[in-house]
Amino acid sequence: MNSRGMKTWIHPYLDGTPCDEDGYDLPTGSLHLPQNPKCDQNDFTPYTSRAEFELADLLFRRVQMSRKDTDDLMEIMAAIIQKHCETPEDTDLGPPFSSAKDMYNIIDSTELGDVPWEAFSVRYNGEMPDSAVPTWMTSAHEVWYCDPLRVMENQIGNPDFQHDMDFAPKQVFNKHNKCQYSDFMSGNWAWEQADIIAKDPETHGAMFAPIIMGSDKTTVSVATGQNDFYPLYASVGNVQNHIRRAHRNALSIIGFLAIPKTDKQHQDSVEFRKFRRQLFHSSIAQILMSVRPWMTKPRITQCGDGQYRRIVYGLGSYIVDYPEQALLA
Repeated sequence: MNSRGMKTWIHPYLDGTPCDEDGYDLPTGSLHLPQNPKCDQNDFTPYTSRAEFELADLLFRRVQMSRKDTDDLMEIMAAIIQKHCETPEDTDLGPPFSSAKDMYNIIDSTELGDVPWEAFSVRYNGEMPDSAVPTWMTSAHEVWYCDPLRVMENQIGNPDFQHDMDFAPKQVFNKHNKCQYSDFMSGNWAWEQADIIAKDPETHGAMFAPIIMGSDKTTVSVATGQNDFYPLYASVGNVQNHIRRAHRNALSIIGFLAIPKTDKQHQDSVEFRKFRRQLFHSSIAQILMSVRPWMTKPRITQCGDGQYRRIVYGLGSYIVDYPEQALLA
């Protein structure tokens, strides 16, 4: 019971018990394991310095300078540097990047904090009409995504969330003994899912991590030729609401779902509507393949508080507007 008279009950079986790296429960009262070491504040690898990183960030992200202008800038900087060379050794000095291509290669090699993007293509494989085959039946529909398992582990392991994350479903009651719903893990659904998972004794002591997903049809025009995509978002449900609302990296884009197009003649056909639904659902199923094995078997993962826990994932709510509700249905 806290100072406001609130009582909190933690799920008796899926209680997020800390464990060691092999999955064995830690003794009660044992010390926390050390957190992941903080990054060296002076290490800007693959950049040679902070100034080089900030220049790349300025040119590529903030002002989005063209390749030609970047090449011209590097040539001007090289000329200025050579003009001020005072010793023979100084003649080896040059601009931070030899060219725009060199800068792009260094940016592409940056690994810290990122999950790489991957892609797959989906094609219609049903029966074809004898004539006037619509383009959606013959086109390859490309889907881009990040491994959701790695994205969720990044969120779970974020030290910024260590005091704002629920490691187990909970029931919160006020001083009048009425249930209070404030965060995702205090809802009835999370508790009921934990009851179902706990039917397997091998999951006892594990941490339940529901994945909240959502999408919103939009038009992506940069480098895609005005193609329509559904950005697919995901957040681990253990992060408390005030953190998610503050946009502190608790919500991530994990994919861009393809939206097939056709002409007016076929847009209301039964075949096209069926394919569009199947494309939507099968794409999400394919994206989530890396998470699927760990929906029944616990996965040992280090959390933001430095402790290891055995995590069982589950699919939580899917947040969409009405048109997409109709599509999903």
